[in-house]
Amino acid sequence: MKNNIRVERAIKNITQADLADLIGVSRQTINTIESNRYVPSTVLALKIARVFEKPVEEIFMLDDKD
Repeated sequence: MKNNIRVERAIKNITQADLADLIGVSRQTINTIESNRYVPSTVLALKIARVFEKPVEEIFMLDDKD
């Protein structure tokens, strides 16, 4: 699964730490999600989408191998 969290953070001008605080996880969790090393739970994906005020499908996209 791919994501555009880094782009969305830049648009909102927030850091990984800011996003982590907003959704209640560590900065390292945000880093691993952005780096595509970790696929978030449904709840976590929905929380991230809520911060960016976008549907989850605009934040997370299935990869060809998914």
